[in-house]
Amino acid sequence: MDFFQWLGFAGMICIVIAYFLLQLGMYDIHALNYQLLNLIGAIALIISLLVHFNLGSFLIEVFWIMITVYGIFKTVRHKRKNAQKTKDQR
Repeated sequence: MDFFQWLGFAGMICIVIAYFLLQLGMYDIHALNYQLLNLIGAIALIISLLVHFNLGSFLIEVFWIMITVYGIFKTVRHKRKNAQKTKDQR
């Protein structure tokens, strides 16, 4: 197995662990750690797919990254809004 196959394998492990922790209730869908683990996994898979190309897998990872980045921005915006609301209530 070459480096890029190992990288893809590590990316898959990140995504599976994130999903498993979500199912165990250790992460919630809005947890930044959950989203970052998904993002790291998808990026690692995309890099490996640039060497060992598979169109279907490549496209699903592109969408996975776009959806995850959207979720991260939404989570950060929500946390900032709540922090400001809490600050204003003091």
